[in-house]
Amino acid sequence: MAKPASPRSRQRRRMENFRKVRSEEAPVGSGDEGGGPGSGPFADLAPGAVHMRVKEGSKIRNLLAFATASMAQPATRAIVFSGCGRATTKTVTCAEILKRRLAGLHQVTRLRYRSVREVWQSLPPEPTPGQKPGKPAASLSVLKNVPSLAILLSKDSLDPRQPGYQPPNPHPGPSSQPAAPTSKRSLGEPAAGEGSAKRSQPEPGAAEEDQTA
Repeated sequence: MAKPASPRSRQRRRMENFRKVRSEEAPVGSGDEGGGPGSGPFADLAPGAVHMRVKEGSKIRNLLAFATASMAQPATRAIVFSGCGRATTKTVTCAEILKRRLAGLHQVTRLRYRSVREVWQSLPPEPTPGQKPGKPAASLSVLKNVPSLAILLSKDSLDPRQPGYQPPNPHPGPSSQPAAPTSKRSLGEPAAGEGSAKRSQPEPGAAEEDQTA
C-alpha cells in the first residue's frame, strides 16, 4: 500500500504548474532599511553615510568600485552593505574586501529576517486543436521570511559593547612585497653559469699535449 503524500510534496506538485513572475519586499512599518540614513538597524548613522543595497544579480566589482571611491572622500565616515536572501554571501564578501583595502574600519553586523512576497502565475495548458481560449492565468502570492544582513563599516570609533561589533583588523591585507624567486633546478644540476665556466677551463691533459707539440 502506497504511503500518502506529505503536505510538502503536494505543495511542490501544485507549484510545478506555476512560474515566478516577480519578487518584492513586503512593506513593513518601523525597522525597514529603506529611506534615509536614520532608518534600518543603524538608527544613529551620520548624515553622509553611504548605503549599498546588494542584490543577487549585483556585480561585486561595480559595488566595490563605488564603495571605495565614496570612502576615499573625507566627508564620508561610514558605509552600510545590506542584502537579504541569496545576496547575503555577496554582502559579506563586499565588506571583507573593503576592510582589506581600507585599514582601521570599525564593523557592526546586524542579522534580521525580512518578509518577501513572491508572485506566481499559473502556466497556460497546452493548446489542443479546436480548443477555445481558456481563462486568464491565475496568480498566487507567497509570503516568505528570509534572512537579512546589514554590515556597518565606520572610520570613527563605535561602541564596542554593542552586539556584533568587530574592532579594526591590525593586518588589513597581505604584504605587497614580491616573494623571493625560488630555484626550480634539481640538487645535482649546476647553477646557471657554472657549467660554462667549467667548460671554459682547459683540461690538464690537453695542456700537456700542447706543450709537447
